[in-house]
Amino acid sequence: MSSDKITFLLNWQAAPYHVPVYLASMKGYFKEQGIDVAILEPSNPSDVTELIGSGKVDMGLKAMIHTLAAKARGYDVTSIASLLDEPFTGVLYLEGSGITQDFNSLKGKKIGYVGEFGKIQIDELTKHYGMKPTDYEAVRCGMNVAKYIIEGKIDAGVGIECMQQVQLEEYLKEKGRDPKDAKMLRIDELACLGCCCFCTILYIANDKFLAENPVKVKKFLNAIKKATDLVLQDPEQAWKDYVDFKPQLNDPLSYKQFQRCFAYFSSSLYNVHRDWRKVTAYGKRLDILPTDFKSNYTNEYLSWEEPTEVDDPLAAQRLIKAHQEACRDQGGFFKRVELK
Repeated sequence: MSSDKITFLLNWQAAPYHVPVYLASMKGYFKEQGIDVAILEPSNPSDVTELIGSGKVDMGLKAMIHTLAAKARGYDVTSIASLLDEPFTGVLYLEGSGITQDFNSLKGKKIGYVGEFGKIQIDELTKHYGMKPTDYEAVRCGMNVAKYIIEGKIDAGVGIECMQQVQLEEYLKEKGRDPKDAKMLRIDELACLGCCCFCTILYIANDKFLAENPVKVKKFLNAIKKATDLVLQDPEQAWKDYVDFKPQLNDPLSYKQFQRCFAYFSSSLYNVHRDWRKVTAYGKRLDILPTDFKSNYTNEYLSWEEPTEVDDPLAAQRLIKAHQEACRDQGGFFKRVELK
């Protein structure tokens, strides 16, 4: 049996930063475009690129480093747009754990990671800092890095500032501790990347589906752009609508995570050329991409004006850091200020 439905696979179970995808469905924006989208949640986030690349699912979400690696491994996927731009990613730990901002303090510790590439990144960093992969104990945690830190199963773990770090901060508050005791060793700074672009969350598509359905893809992104605009214009109402549909997210932790995701939402959806160059070079450095690899992304399905890339991405990162710290301390929504 054939179907006109587009299948769209999230990168994990419904999370606070998936708001634009669900709002596009809930508000009828997909229907306005004349398309029908089935939003799916994976049981294992590691399956996403394989399912999309093999053609079992049409489109979905995945981080940039995974999108590159999938293509290098023969899974035909291409990034068509951005959802979250450069969320801070690194090794999370709690003050008092014996870990400091010195990477070598991780020696002898149990370090958790989500999936394969998290461990590859940590292993590469150990070499950079004069250590060996055997100098720490690797523990695969899936999406439970913060939970494992709280339970004492690991000393530290790779996570995202707007998700797992917020979870640690809220735990500390419950225990009467300073939320600032949730610390991060940012991988982009440790690896001298200049930005956290390797963990940008992307809209990706199966290449065969993309080639055969260019109009559908453009319509999908038109609907996503309208939903993203709504989120950025009225985040409070967008959240109320979202949790009415996904009541399991109607709790203080998820709301705080949504606030912290807010500054990372891409307003234009455009793939950033400079970021792709950086992460492609990083992937080659990690030996997960061949030396002749060509970045698998396109902006051709976006019909609005492409923004100018910032002249000083490091200054933009410092501004985001200040925004996120203010959000941690005060709550609220801090919209990304674009530098020229």
